[in-house]
Order: sequence, then structure tokens, then C-alpha cells
Amino acid sequence: MKVIPIYIEAGISGFESPAAEYKELGLSLDQLLIRHPNATFIGEASGESMQGVGIFDGDLLIVDRAISAKHGDVIVANYNGCFVCKLIDKAQARLMSASKHHQPITISEQDEFQVEGVVTRSIRLHHKAPELTTCIA
Repeated sequence: MKVIPIYIEAGISGFESPAAEYKELGLSLDQLLIRHPNATFIGEASGESMQGVGIFDGDLLIVDRAISAKHGDVIVANYNGCFVCKLIDKAQARLMSASKHHQPITISEQDEFQVEGVVTRSIRLHHKAPELTTCIA
């Protein structure tokens, strides 16, 4: 990956393009962001229930299936046929939102529940991306 060292200022000057001299790193964004490429998927967050941990509507979530979920992790799970992004409370078998406007969800034996992976990163888009097929509420 080529990194262009850009030092952004509010003013406009007549200096040459910052791209004229660049450094090349031996890393790609995949290498920087994804630890287990064969066990990772990307989904788009939907809703406002996770804003308290910095996940906003439309953010991209990098979800790693190779990591075992620990108490307090942000996870993506299949809960009764819906993909959800929540904090997991393993001690009390609950899914927690990061918002005071949403009550915890207790997972019972009658519920269909499967942890799909642990959210390792979220990426905020500042320009609308093409439509994604996986939305996570």
C-alpha cells in the first residue's frame, strides 16, 4: 500500500502535490484490519442502539468468526433469525445495547441464538458506499 503523507491545513497554498513524493508500505488494509481473513466477514450496521460504543448507522463492521466471544465483547449474532450487533453479557445470558433507550434482551433456551463473530473494527464512511448485502441491526 502506498501512503501519501498529507498534512491538511485549512488554507490553500501553491505547493506541489503531496502525492509527488510518497512512501510505500508493505501492508494492505486487509493486513492492517483483518487478523483471520478466512474467518472474517464485513457487514453494515443498521440502527442507533450501539452508538455508545462508537458504532453508528451505516458503519462497516469487521466481524471475526475465529475469536471466541468474551463477556462484554461487541458481537454479531443470529437471534431468532435476525442478525444483531450487541454487547454480550455471558454471565446473565443477555444481549445489551450501548444505548439507554434499549432494554437488555435475555436469551432463553427457547430462543434461536448463535454467535456469528466478534466485531473487531468498525469503519465510518464519510461518503456513501455502494449498497451492501448484509445489514446488521
